[in-house]
Amino acid sequence: MSADVAPGTVDWQLFDCLQVNLAVLADRWHGAGTHLDLGAVLRFSPAPGPGGLPTVECSAEKQLTDAARTLGLAVLDRRTVRPGETVEPASGRYVVADAYHLPWVPYFGQRHMDHSFLLERAECGGAVVVDGYHNETPWGSARPVSRPLSGAELAAAVPGPALAVTLAPAAAPRAPVRPRHDLADEETADRYATAYAEHPDRLAALDRLTLETWLLARSRKLHARFLQARGVLADDSAAATHVAAWESLAESVYLGYRRVERGRPEPRELYTRLAHQLHRDREVFGTAPAGVPDSGPAADDLGAEPARAPERSGAGRAPVPAPLRGRVAAAAGAVLEVDPADLLDGRPLADVPGFTSFRVVEIVERLERELSLELAADDLVPENLHHVDGICRIVLRALPSEAAAQPGHRPVARTGGN
Repeated sequence: MSADVAPGTVDWQLFDCLQVNLAVLADRWHGAGTHLDLGAVLRFSPAPGPGGLPTVECSAEKQLTDAARTLGLAVLDRRTVRPGETVEPASGRYVVADAYHLPWVPYFGQRHMDHSFLLERAECGGAVVVDGYHNETPWGSARPVSRPLSGAELAAAVPGPALAVTLAPAAAPRAPVRPRHDLADEETADRYATAYAEHPDRLAALDRLTLETWLLARSRKLHARFLQARGVLADDSAAATHVAAWESLAESVYLGYRRVERGRPEPRELYTRLAHQLHRDREVFGTAPAGVPDSGPAADDLGAEPARAPERSGAGRAPVPAPLRGRVAAAAGAVLEVDPADLLDGRPLADVPGFTSFRVVEIVERLERELSLELAADDLVPENLHHVDGICRIVLRALPSEAAAQPGHRPVARTGGN
C-alpha cells in the first residue's frame, strides 16, 4: 500500500476489522502512533448477545462513535446504503459491509460478518479499496491491501445494505487521551464465564467464545501497547505475560471448538481460565489503588491451574522414544511444509512461518488419524503443542500402556477411526 493512502505506521495486528481502518485515518491525519489511542480504554462490559450468550462485541455504530471521539475524527455524513444503490468513493469514506461479498478477504463466500474498508478515489478517477485488516482465518490469511475496484466489482462487493460514513479530521485540536477502565465487577465476570460453560449447545457456545476470546485478547494487547507508548505501564513484564495468557486462552478455545465440532470432549478448564483472566485484568493494568491488594480471588481460589510449562525432554524426564519423535516431526513438517529434521533439532513450531492455531489443529487431527488415538482434551493447550517433544508427551499419555512401552508399534484405536 502506498504511504499516502494507508500509512505503514499502523500496528495492524492490534485491531479488529472495524477498528483498523479508523486507525488508518487517524495516523494519516494526525500523525504516526495516533492509532494507539484506540487502546486507551480497557473494557469488559458484556451485553446480551446471540443465542442467549453474553458478548463483548460492540456494534459498528458504537465503535465508530467511540473511535471518532478518541481519534479526532469528525463524522460529516452517515447513512445506510440500500440494496442496489451505488456507494460512491470519496476521501475518508468508511464503509461497513458483509465480508461474505468482499473478494479481498478470506471470508469471501465463506462467512457473513460485518467488515470495514475505506472506499476512496483513485488517481485515475475510479475507486480504490484500502483495508488494513490483518488476521489468520480457517480460509487463509487476511493482510492489508490497497486495490482498485471497477464499478461492477464494487456493485458485487456491496449488493445489500451497508453503512457508509464520510470522515474528516476534527476541527478542534485533539486533547491528550488518558487511560481509563470500564470493567464489570468480578461477579459479572464469573457469570459471563459460567454462561459459556453451561450453555446447552456446546458447539454454538465454543464457536461464539472463539470470537469473544479473540476480541478480548486483542483489546488487552492494544491497551498494553497504549500504556507502554504513553509511559504509564507499571510493569511491562506482567502485562506481556498477561497478554500472552489471553492469546493462549483464545487458541485453546479454538482447539476446544474444533474438538466439539468433531464430537470430541472439550477441555473443561477453559472456563476457570477465562474467569481468572478477567479477574487479573484489574491487577495487571492497575485499577486497584496503589498499595491496596486486588480484592479479586487468587488463581487457587478460582480453581484454575497454573499454565502448564511446555513439555520437553530434559533433566528429570525420561527421553521421548526416537520413533515417536520422528513420527510427530513428520506430521508437523507435512502440515507446516518444513523439513522434519529442522523440528527434531529443537526448532519451536511457533518459529515456523505460517504457524497458527489453525495449523495446530491440523497437526493434532493428523496425528490422531494416523495413530488411531484420541488426545486428552485437557492436554490440548498451546504450551504442549508448540514443540515436538511437548506433542510427543501428550501422545504418550494417550497411548494404551502396552503401546507406549513399544513405541515402534502402531497403537490400537481406543475410540474408533476418525
